[in-house]
This record gives sequence, structure tokens and C-alpha cells, in this order.
Amino acid sequence: MADHSYEAIVIGGGPGGYVAAIRLGQLGVKTLCVEKEAMGGICLNWGCIPSKALIAAAGLVDKVRDAGDMGVVVGDLSVDVAKMQSWKDGIVKKLTSGVRSLVKGNGADIVDGTAEITGPNEVKVTTKDGTNTYEATKGIIVATGTSVIQIPGFDPDGETIITAREAVSLQAAPERMVLIGGGVIGLELGMVYQKLGTKITVVEMLDQLLPGTDSDLVKVVEKHLKKGKADILLKAKAKSVSVKKGVATVTVEVGGKEQTIKADKVLVAVGFKPNTKGLGLDKVGVKLDERGHVIVDEQLRTNVPSIYAIGDVSGPPYLAHKASKEGEVAAEVIAGRNVALDVRGMPAAIFTDPQIATVGLTETKAKAEGIEVTVGKFPFAASGRAMAVRETDGFVKVLSTPDDHKLLGVAIVGPEASDLISEATLGLETDAFVEDVALTVHPHPTLSEGVMEAFKHSLGEAIHVMNGKR
Repeated sequence: MADHSYEAIVIGGGPGGYVAAIRLGQLGVKTLCVEKEAMGGICLNWGCIPSKALIAAAGLVDKVRDAGDMGVVVGDLSVDVAKMQSWKDGIVKKLTSGVRSLVKGNGADIVDGTAEITGPNEVKVTTKDGTNTYEATKGIIVATGTSVIQIPGFDPDGETIITAREAVSLQAAPERMVLIGGGVIGLELGMVYQKLGTKITVVEMLDQLLPGTDSDLVKVVEKHLKKGKADILLKAKAKSVSVKKGVATVTVEVGGKEQTIKADKVLVAVGFKPNTKGLGLDKVGVKLDERGHVIVDEQLRTNVPSIYAIGDVSGPPYLAHKASKEGEVAAEVIAGRNVALDVRGMPAAIFTDPQIATVGLTETKAKAEGIEVTVGKFPFAASGRAMAVRETDGFVKVLSTPDDHKLLGVAIVGPEASDLISEATLGLETDAFVEDVALTVHPHPTLSEGVMEAFKHSLGEAIHVMNGKR
């Protein structure tokens, strides 16, 4: 018999779990949220928020350093990385404490402990004070996220061989850093330290950086990396690493030949795996896919009707906003509402320099699947606002159907791409046509005009860039 009874239990307090708990509380469902480490999950504590704070700080350093062309001359620029970290930690503390307050303020309870599902409607929670069993009369939501994949021979030691968790808390910029993996995490954090003076080397197994991203977008970021003197090794395999007196020697195979690279820090960022181990999912018969993700339907329900899964643990894309949206949907379903996940465009943002943001169909996928599309493009080099803020690299790209101009996808590489993509996301969500955005008046002078011009370009009506023959 359970020690305590709730209507819903959420396992995990990250951007999926805490949102689900808050929404359940708003809907009047008696809810318990169980978090084994820190409310806010990886996103607030070691991922999204701290990394973006550091990215902003490093970006400011970069701007100040190069502001001479604007007539702004700063002498003897210095960076106190330890103080930067303290500032970042203050943001994290404020947000995580805010999350706890919001969960409790909306009527849900929080227990700090490790959860195990012991039945379709039962969860055992182990805390520092002991173990209790909780009943969930209406449903259990699994929101345990993912953890970093470790590769053989590169076991993190937390000092020289590190993961993103340690990389967002370095107290000084290392002289040399090797990034094992040229994906989102590696490049975002690598470019932070590059701007702070670190020499970086990127080791990527595939034939381009940011695998899965349109190559024309990636080339803009790659240009910035090389401008900062980064070494980029593609089709490269990290073979081994040895550490002696705090210095790592990384052995890499490129083109069938081995070479070694010296580094003060080696950041291993090759991907993520779902956190399902020890949850008891196997004991209650919850089905997983071949990569270990929990299989769910459009209502986030597993094959066991009382158990739901949201966020990274239920599969890619690994995005905090995806987890939050799914948390809201699962909460609504548990509360008795007949809703389902219906997202026509899930935006993705990469906070490299410059930023990349996409939503909907990509040009790479369109070509691979033989989908005929019309492509409209507008370069930020033709934007007055981009010139004024000295960020002219990149472009906006719009994909639509050739016959009736229905919007299919948008990709942006350039300044504030992560914010600009929301207009395109709304367009996809509302089944918009190219004309809907092209005819919308955008304020001048703004970066958003570039979005409008790209939509106009796909119609052959762009004003500030030449339209091709049609």
C-alpha cells in the first residue's frame, strides 16, 4: 500500500517536467514532481541558460574588441572569466529558485529524490531521509531527459577531459581546447572560449560540421570559426587520449593517417542518450525504441495507458521547448481533456556565431525526397540594420510550393536568427502562404525586414536584392 496518494506524478523537474507539473496544478490535478538533482534540469543548470549567458558575454567581448571601425576604441581590454562565471551562476540560481516557486505556487508538491516506477500507478522515491511509495491515480509522466554519450577511451575526468557540464563552469579560458564532435553543443561552447582567446580544434566524424543542417548555413558558421583560427578536422575519428601533468594528447585519424593534438581541455560532445536506466520501465512493460527512447503516441501516452513520456527521453529533436510543449499536452490529457500534440513546425535554434534557426522543411530534405520547392533568399549583407550592428554575414531562406506558394520551411543564419524564426513558425502553424508574410509591413530599419524580403524574393518581388529570372 502506498504511503501517499496523488493524482499525477511527474518524474523529472526539467523544462518538460516542471512545465507539466505547473500545468497540472493549474488544472486542479493533485501533483507531485520528483527531481533527483536540481529543479530546472540540464537546461537551466548546465545547458541552455548558462551556455547562452556565456555566449552573450563572449559575444560582447568580441564586439568590444572589434569596435574600432565604429570609432569606439577600448584600450587594455581584459576579461575576468571567474567573475563571468559568478554572474552566470547568479542567473541560474535565480531561475531555478523561480521554477521551484512556480511549481509550488501552482499547487504541486516537490520531492528531491530518485524515482522508480514499481507499478502502472505507483512510484517509489528514495530520498536522503529514506524511501516512500506514492500512488498516482490518474497518471505518471516520465520526463527524465538525456545524458551525454561517452566514447571509449575518452572517459571524462572533470578536469582535463570534460563534458558540457564542466565546460560551462571553467574558471579560466584554456590556451588550447579540442572539441570531440562538431555538433551544436561542441560548437556553441567552443566558440565561447575561442572568443576568450582559446585555440580550438574541432574533430568531427562526418563530412560537415553541425550534421543534419543545410550546408549553406553551416558554411557561414565555418567561416567565422576559421576567422578565429580554429582548426577543423572533418571525416576524423578520435582514437585515444592520454593526460600527463594536466595536458592532453589526443590521437586522431584523418584520411587513414594518425596525428596528435595537444590540448589543455578536451570537450567530449558527441551526442546524448535517453535516461531510462533504473526507472523500472521494463518491469511495467513500457516499450522503448532501438535507441532506448520511450515510445509514445500523439497524446504522449506509452503502451501502458497510465504512463506518459515527454521531452528528450521520448526521442529527438532534443529541444527544451519541445519538452515544454509536450509537458503541457500530457498534463491536459491527464486532466481529462481530449487534446493531442499538433505541431506543424518545431523550430530549432543553434547559438553559434552567427546563429542558425530553422523550422519546417529543409532544403536538404527537399532534395533528398525529391520535393519540388521554390527558394527565396535575402542576404543580411543587403540589410541596413545588419550593417548598422556590424553583423552582415548570413541570410534568410524561404521554401514554398511552386504552384500556390504555400509556406514549407524557413532557415536563417545570421544575427538574432533564434528570435527571427518565430514569425516563420507562426506562419507554418497557421498554414500561411508566402504572400501572407510578404504583404505584411515590417518596421524599418530592422533585421525582420530581411525575413519579409526573403518571402518577397521567392515571389520575384524583392525590393532590396535582385530577383532572378522566372
